[in-house]
Amino acid sequence: MKRVFYISDDLDDLELVEYELELSGISTPQIHVLSDNDAEISSHHLHPVRSVMRNDVIHSTEIGAVIGVCAAVLVILAAYISGVTETTGWIPFIMLAIVILGFITWEGGLFGFQELHYQFRRFKRVLKSGKHVLMVDIEPSQEIMLANIIIAHDHLEPAGTGKSPPRWLISAHNQWHTMMHKMP
Repeated sequence: MKRVFYISDDLDDLELVEYELELSGISTPQIHVLSDNDAEISSHHLHPVRSVMRNDVIHSTEIGAVIGVCAAVLVILAAYISGVTETTGWIPFIMLAIVILGFITWEGGLFGFQELHYQFRRFKRVLKSGKHVLMVDIEPSQEIMLANIIIAHDHLEPAGTGKSPPRWLISAHNQWHTMMHKMP
């Protein structure tokens, strides 16, 4: 799957595009609108990017974990090279390495709460100017259908592609969405 981005300043048109995409078989969890004006998005019955997905927590936590592993290895390596483990043992240095790994990973996640998702950073200026970003996660078999719908909408400006969430995640979201609508 891939994520396709479009920029628009017309929420009425985006609402129509989303409706046409859903009629064509693209599920609701595959369509999102990123905007700095969430109130307008919800009043137009568009599906906003959830706040948890807006920030860079997961990506920054992964980066923090990699840096934490490197720091933990350096602690163990320094203890080994210095020879201090012969007198004190390995336990204090292993514990220190675990604490350092956990702390740096945690700090990476906290940093990510403050940052816009790495795929959305390129749209910072666009969002500040009051425009909105339509994101559609599509299968290769849906590309032609998407192109046919987009051609009919002059207000949409192509803005590139990006990495889509895993197929299994979108499928699980579809099943959850279906199950919630069937409940009384």
